[in-house]
Amino acid sequence: QVQLVESGGGLVQAGGSLRLSCAASGRTFSSYAMGWFRQGPGKEREFVAAISWGGGRAYYADSVKVRFTISRDNVKNTVYLQMNRLKPEDTAVYYCAAHRKRLGVTTAEAMGVREYDSWGQGTQVTVSS
Repeated sequence: QVQLVESGGGLVQAGGSLRLSCAASGRTFSSYAMGWFRQGPGKEREFVAAISWGGGRAYYADSVKVRFTISRDNVKNTVYLQMNRLKPEDTAVYYCAAHRKRLGVTTAEAMGVREYDSWGQGTQVTVSS
């Protein structure tokens, strides 16, 4: 497994931006797809975005398309989530996760919460109206 540490959460007004970072260690980071998930109050954990092992393909939930951008730096072993035009409904704890499968994944595998076997501790994002 891999150890993941998120940072960058906080309180922001609606329409603002935040950039989340997730630093990885313990496994060959560059060989695995990475994902971001979130869990709002009283809700189940949901998919937000994912990126392929090489960074050439990204996947997004419909609710964040255009507004959020996922990227990765395989030299720094870090994955990022740039969040723009934030809305109050984006308020949640955001989790970084490493995929269980090495190298290529299908779209369904990239978006499935059960497809990830390593999770960070989460970072709170609160968007005020």
